[in-house]
Amino acid sequence: MIDLNEQAIKNTIDREKSLCEYACKTTSAYRLVEEHRENEFNVRPAFFRDADRILHSTAYSRYMDKTQVFPMESNDMITHRGLHVQLVAKIARTIGRTLGLNEDLIEAMGLGHDLGHVPFGHFGERVLNNICEERNIGHFLHNAQSVRVLQTLENNGEGLNITVQVLDGILCHNGEMLEKRYEPDYNKTVEQFVDEYEKCWTIKGYDKKIRAMTLEGCVVRISDIIAYIGRDIEDAIILGVIKREDIPETITKVLGNTNSHIIDSLVKDLLENSYGKPYLEFSDEVFDALKELMQFNYQNIYNNPKKGETEERSRKLFEMLFEKYLHDLENKTGVIYTDFFSKMPDSYTKINSYDKIVVDFIAGMTDNYFIEQFEKNFLPGSK
Repeated sequence: MIDLNEQAIKNTIDREKSLCEYACKTTSAYRLVEEHRENEFNVRPAFFRDADRILHSTAYSRYMDKTQVFPMESNDMITHRGLHVQLVAKIARTIGRTLGLNEDLIEAMGLGHDLGHVPFGHFGERVLNNICEERNIGHFLHNAQSVRVLQTLENNGEGLNITVQVLDGILCHNGEMLEKRYEPDYNKTVEQFVDEYEKCWTIKGYDKKIRAMTLEGCVVRISDIIAYIGRDIEDAIILGVIKREDIPETITKVLGNTNSHIIDSLVKDLLENSYGKPYLEFSDEVFDALKELMQFNYQNIYNNPKKGETEERSRKLFEMLFEKYLHDLENKTGVIYTDFFSKMPDSYTKINSYDKIVVDFIAGMTDNYFIEQFEKNFLPGSK
């Protein structure tokens, strides 16, 4: 009679033998806290298990009501954070499969890379960063916060003990930085990862200097851009922010003018120029078109004056709620104390300042919960 457990392990081993020489094998998986069951037969390899842990986390559930690009928009047709991370994971797995990389590792990184995003997307991130800097508690970055969520905040402060390779890919995913070539730091150690993570909080812009330790991490980083660059155009067209004919011909003749064509052009070019190599690279023509497209999006979508007006009105909401929660913590009252602080272990509550705890609490909110909390605290009787 077949031992299904042993057969599953054998299938995993056989599958990983077919991966390319630059792939990160499951045997390299490393957790900051050792798990003895991982040394035994298990039908779920380490990175596969990481993806499951992320999927079942409370932070993942909150993806469904977090803004991607357009805050305060109720249109059900536009992209929210939950869909974005699925698109990143899917595109990254497509690239990884063709290049012979570890799809389990890629999927875990892709699903978890934006867990630290705050209400109202990058705008909310900028506001929290300003608050952190004003209060001298470091900086705020959603990629570093994603690692913090998985290692420190989830599971009532016990964390999920995700592998370092997955955490590293999440920390290094910075989708706002476009490069022609993405090359991993194959010599990066666990100690170096921990040091880079800590410096992201204390040194402004440090996250822009770090590279992933795996080629899979590089795949997720570029897949983040591929997933949002054309999709944001479609959303902007739906909302009437731009028209399709506004996209310059110098871009469309190379990449196309729809999300589908843009993804197809970028993925094919990346694969053609990266197959069998220890790095990822675009051709000159496609890279130049992609760089121009990103500049177009920033000028016409992300920095659109109408969008800026909405964000400026919302900035005060963050500041008012921050002060409210800080007051509540000091007086041991309110939802931040009953629903968050009181459920966390001493290893969290005694190490972190009240300012930092308020940042964690607000960062974990969905858009709707944030609005609900503001109305409850400052607009009583509004509903």
